[in-house]
Amino acid sequence: MKLAFVGSRWARIYARAFVETLGGNAEAGLVCIKAIVPPITAISCTLFGYSDSRRLEKMLRESIASSGGSSDSALEYTIRFIVLLVEKNRFKEIDSIIHNIKTYIDKRNGVLTVTVESASVVDSVFSEELRRFLLEKTGVAQVVIEHSLKPGLLGGYRLWMGGYYIDASLKGQMEQMLADMESAVLFAAPGGDND
Repeated sequence: MKLAFVGSRWARIYARAFVETLGGNAEAGLVCIKAIVPPITAISCTLFGYSDSRRLEKMLRESIASSGGSSDSALEYTIRFIVLLVEKNRFKEIDSIIHNIKTYIDKRNGVLTVTVESASVVDSVFSEELRRFLLEKTGVAQVVIEHSLKPGLLGGYRLWMGGYYIDASLKGQMEQMLADMESAVLFAAPGGDND
């Protein structure tokens, strides 16, 4: 079993700034981001720099005005936030940023979201035992378990919690065994570290 930290440092920094700036309005901001990002991604993922960010800002504001939408504080900040990401060439990390925003909001609200990746459908007994275990060990108010089928794992599971994952999959164990065998061969070979 392997425990690892994943995610971009910048994605966490931008996500935290977003949540802290919007405060109690962060959930509304997350909804805005999730609504605005897909059309931008469909246009192009190569947006970056000052000139692209200004064109994007103009396009977003015109789109809101033409749809008769009003610009509340969460929407206004979200537009500025996305424009900043484009300007700083960080829009390419938007999926990770959205994930981190959700994680920060959940943490503030006492919710732990866990994604269970497995090769086959996870039975409800396992899910309930995992939920109870995490409630007891973490002290959070609520545990939300999401399931994702990944046939490539062969067996076992991977748990994703916040920016960490626990790999207890058959594929992960086989990869670890291969790495251990390669290290042992290098160590045992003439001229290795065993001299």
